[in-house]
Amino acid sequence: MGATGNVGRQVVAQLAAEGVATRALARDPGATRFPAGVEVVRGDLSEPESLAAAAEGVEAVFLVWPFHGTEGAAQVLKALGAHAQRIVYLSSTTVNDEGPQSDLIPERHAEMEALLESSGVPWTVLRADTIASNALGWAGQIRAGDVVRGTEVAPTAVVHEGDIASVAVRLLTDHSHTWRKYLVTGPRVVSRDDQVQAIAEVLGRPLRFEALPLEVARESMTTAGLPVALIETLLSMAEFRPRSDLITTTVEDLTGRPARDVRDWAAEHVEDFR
Repeated sequence: MGATGNVGRQVVAQLAAEGVATRALARDPGATRFPAGVEVVRGDLSEPESLAAAAEGVEAVFLVWPFHGTEGAAQVLKALGAHAQRIVYLSSTTVNDEGPQSDLIPERHAEMEALLESSGVPWTVLRADTIASNALGWAGQIRAGDVVRGTEVAPTAVVHEGDIASVAVRLLTDHSHTWRKYLVTGPRVVSRDDQVQAIAEVLGRPLRFEALPLEVARESMTTAGLPVALIETLLSMAEFRPRSDLITTTVEDLTGRPARDVRDWAAEHVEDFR
């Protein structure tokens, strides 16, 4: 699930590359493109009744929850649990097991983890740090000028989405990881300006990050037509999330190679910013 997203797409591709029988869920199967041999089925997380056929005969489910609340999540887990043997849920390293949560993102993930743990379905939780591909949202600004404007977010060990996917593949294909939680990060803590500078380096031109005041950011996102729930989620992250110095070796432990740096990510995605 989430097969058309930045992480899910790579999970599908890596599973297929390893010869694992893979089924991808899509709201519109005809509008998707996946590697040869991947079975594509229609389904929608907002319609739990659509998931029964999709989950039939499935050994493990990769679950991405795209909504800004947990309404309907229990029904989705029930529908999946009636068929699938295990669920691997993509969560966030920002979840605080001791509580309370810093902002709306870990709050939602903590609620989802609790629902999963009480569902009776065997589970594995993959908590990922800030995903590098979020920087693709800056592409338009970078093509148009030399300044990236956005909300400032506390530094964190940004992780390559392909590394998250590689860990997910190990968790999906090896049942020994059931009932466990894994924290996945990049190799170093970076700020938003550090990410912008990594992109600047591969483009060969100067760029800088300019933090917007929260109210200015709210007005900009509202004008752009973003949903209110998404705006509040992003602003809560900018306002309340603390710096994280967490760095884990999970990527190397499970895949045999070290996590990639944001500079590696920028080099791989340079054409997205030209």
